[in-house]
Amino acid sequence: MNDLPPPSSLAHTAVIVVAAGSGTRLAAGAPKAFVPLCGRAILEHALDGVFAAAPAQVILVVPAGLESDARTILEAAQTTFTGREMPPSEVRSDNPRPASDEGAPVVAVIVGGETRQRSVAAGLAVLADGIDTVLVHDAARALTPPAQFAAVSAAVRPGVGVIPALPVVDTLKRVHGEEVVAPVDRSELAAAQTPQGFPRTELVAAYGHAEAQGIEYTDDAALFAAAGGAVRHVLGSEEAFKITTPHDLERARMILTSSAVPDGPAIPRIGIGTDVHAFAPGGTLRLAGLDWPGEPALEGHSDGDAVAHAIVDALLGAAGLGDIGQHFGTAHPEYAGAHGDVFLARTAEILAEGGFAIGNVSVQFQGNRPRFSARRAEAERVLSEALGGAPVAVSATTTDGLGFPGRGEGIAVTAVALVHPIALG
Repeated sequence: MNDLPPPSSLAHTAVIVVAAGSGTRLAAGAPKAFVPLCGRAILEHALDGVFAAAPAQVILVVPAGLESDARTILEAAQTTFTGREMPPSEVRSDNPRPASDEGAPVVAVIVGGETRQRSVAAGLAVLADGIDTVLVHDAARALTPPAQFAAVSAAVRPGVGVIPALPVVDTLKRVHGEEVVAPVDRSELAAAQTPQGFPRTELVAAYGHAEAQGIEYTDDAALFAAAGGAVRHVLGSEEAFKITTPHDLERARMILTSSAVPDGPAIPRIGIGTDVHAFAPGGTLRLAGLDWPGEPALEGHSDGDAVAHAIVDALLGAAGLGDIGQHFGTAHPEYAGAHGDVFLARTAEILAEGGFAIGNVSVQFQGNRPRFSARRAEAERVLSEALGGAPVAVSATTTDGLGFPGRGEGIAVTAVALVHPIALG
């Protein structure tokens, strides 16, 4: 499935990339398509496969307010596969230019609706002239190989829609509450993927039928079938899984990093970072990305957030990209007084620029105060968001009265970070 299709195979095909979802289950602090994955947005990875398939038109449907970010991603993806930059007129939100058999695809960025169905309908409204086949693709299936687009498009016929699907391998049971009622014959089942392909005229008519009926579908094939169309399937790909949960995101990271080195899998790298700060009179404690009212501040060039600083050193050390003093020390007055989340966000950028993605971070601080357990989840969320969604685990311990942490003079922190080499360019 990884062989590229010939450019002419999608010469009259448009791909509507649905990227308007909120990503609630991923819980990464941003709409799913814009969550970082190995230094690039999930959407950018998805567009790699789309543009490699060489369709005649690409329509990107995104949440309101993210049009500019989407255009930047779209331009970068097209430039990668065409070798030329797109004029601004090609990325207008309502671009209706006719499709062409030659040159780069027509592209458009539009705002999605409140539901998936309405988002796809918005994409159908800006189809270019000359398009006879429409593929609807979820940006969350970011690693879908280009050949899957070609296979679906080639199988579309008048009156016939096509979905890629994989056989179901798990043993399935029908349940009622906690009771297992009966087995389910999995030979009659398949796991549907995207892109789903349809003849343009009939898909547009099917959407009109659904709107007239006031029915919302979560699947384009179901909507098409409800309007009288037939739906067939072709073999899907294991790589076209949907990124929905943090586990899926980590699976995608592992796939990308394992293929980053031509001669074999990329070897993850581990770094360790430590930081120590003394308490200072006055001020408010800033630790693990949070303010702690009523607790004394830590001394430091910036905000004294020893947890954030230890994470920075662990990440930079794992990637072999220097240390916190080199990038954020007194030679950089612009960081004086800056919060640790600024350091973390910039460190994530440094790693991405150097060809590394963050796997995960574990950090522990030693001190008698503050009382940490009640705010652990909050701290982990803030630190993870600052690192672009990478998992962060934070713990705290005391030293049974030993040493300067035990005497209440300050806080000591140790962090360990895992990073993955990624392919650049």
